[in-house]
Amino acid sequence: MKPYVICHMIASLDGRIVSSRWNLSPEGRAEYETTAATYQANAWMCGRITMAAFARGTGPAPASDAPPIPKTDFIAPHTQTSYAIALDPGGKLYWERNDIGGDHVITVLTEKVSSDYLALLQARQISYLFGGLDSVDLSTVLDKLATSFQIKTLLLEGGGKINGSMLRAGLIDELSLLVAPVPDGSSGTAALFDTLDAAPHDLSGIRWKLLSIDRRADDIIWLRYSRPSH
Repeated sequence: MKPYVICHMIASLDGRIVSSRWNLSPEGRAEYETTAATYQANAWMCGRITMAAFARGTGPAPASDAPPIPKTDFIAPHTQTSYAIALDPGGKLYWERNDIGGDHVITVLTEKVSSDYLALLQARQISYLFGGLDSVDLSTVLDKLATSFQIKTLLLEGGGKINGSMLRAGLIDELSLLVAPVPDGSSGTAALFDTLDAAPHDLSGIRWKLLSIDRRADDIIWLRYSRPSH
């Protein structure tokens, strides 16, 4: 069984998610982590751009002349029972540690990554899963996370592209949205869902069911929705 996936985000009134410029109080900014904690999830997942802030940036793995390493999943020794999952198909993130705030790092790759990069991850004792040959099958990845790490509840906290990909694949069970009382007004910044694809996908006709609405600190509104089938 796949993990129960909650897309947990904070957005402006016009749906933007880059909150650094918003005029929110410390209490308002704390609401994101406070509401996330109510789910008691044992994993969270972001894309490469978001995760670069937790790694030592991005770049090619240093050459190590590593012998060919089989493109099979690697479960590193770890004692943690909570996980930080990085979707990094091309193996661009350069990690120095195998945890983020005590959460064991799992990186999701494609088989196009080099043996040098896999050798680096193994040396750092970072777990990795393969999601496909040259693109990531998100449904397969969720199955692996449940089976290999017993992940039952996962917070999706990514940018618009990974959120959009998960939405398009029908893999989001619940939407947890904090709406800040701020019109962002910027163009070209990330939105809650970016569903760019070569083929058109009409997601606007899918009606989600309102679970709850709550007024939080700083006039932030917390909305929770579930998929119609739930």
